[in-house]
Amino acid sequence: MTDESPLSQAQAAFAEKLPFQSLDTETCSLQASLGYIAAADINAPMASPPYSRAIVEGFLVNTAETRGADENSPVTFSINGEINPGDETSQTPQNGQGIQVATGSIIADGELSIVRMWEVKQDGDKFSISRPFPPRFFIEEKGCDIAEASMIVAAGTQITAEHIGTLASMGINEVTVMKKPVVTVFASGDEVLAHTDSFKPGYIYDCNTPMLSAAVNAEGGEAIAGGIQSDDFDAFVATVKTALNNSDMIVISGGTAVGGRDFISDLLREVGELVVDGVPMRSGRPLIMGVADGKPIICVAGHPPEAMRGFKLFGVLAMNYLSGKSKTLPVDTVQQNQ
Repeated sequence: MTDESPLSQAQAAFAEKLPFQSLDTETCSLQASLGYIAAADINAPMASPPYSRAIVEGFLVNTAETRGADENSPVTFSINGEINPGDETSQTPQNGQGIQVATGSIIADGELSIVRMWEVKQDGDKFSISRPFPPRFFIEEKGCDIAEASMIVAAGTQITAEHIGTLASMGINEVTVMKKPVVTVFASGDEVLAHTDSFKPGYIYDCNTPMLSAAVNAEGGEAIAGGIQSDDFDAFVATVKTALNNSDMIVISGGTAVGGRDFISDLLREVGELVVDGVPMRSGRPLIMGVADGKPIICVAGHPPEAMRGFKLFGVLAMNYLSGKSKTLPVDTVQQNQ
């Protein structure tokens, strides 16, 4: 069933105006790719494991020769060589012979089995077994974890430490990623004071810029502090226009209404297109969204908890679209938990 809530309708209306995967791409080293969004599917250039290998220590034998073994009629083999980890090729045991292997030893194709050390009775250069063994017993097959040419990281995936480990296991050292969206974060209001300044009566510290900048960075963006803007409409418009030249997205907290004027709504009309002019939900009036030349502008409340809520609902949505990460609409966890 489609969610027809006012919030989801507002998110959908905003999303329709956003370009998907519009950021430029770049190539970076594997180690530097953490947190970036994969720009294209990454396929495995090789299988993992890259060859069939032993996963225990023991003796490699022909499976057929073990089938009649039991306690009353043990089958004896002579030890004929060994395959060590790092050997580039594998031997195949001849009839009546077993080859000593270690964990990681390369194993040839065919109906072969590994008899574990503690399941044999060894006497010099011979050993005997007292039970049959299934084919490929304790042999890890080539490609059982990752098949060659299979997709290992999908386009739009945010690269994690686990992905880096997988890619390194494939010998991959460079990754094509989406550039991080550059997001300029503004606070608004004549009464707002930078948190690094000395406190003044009648003012409030700006905690939204550091908080929202941290949220942008945590979502894989690159935040730029745009500063605290006074309630001067023309000056604010000029500042936002300049920021749009140097940013992929704008976030503004506070300033929804000044002196009875729909300050931020008018600002968005001046610099671009007003898409969402408030949402009919609790604390939804300050949620104002627009787009200027394909660049999202997200305006949230000045009250810090609501500012963060608005960013999670609309800012994360916009960043996901720009980077090609997801078209899924974020859920309002605050409302769900009430």
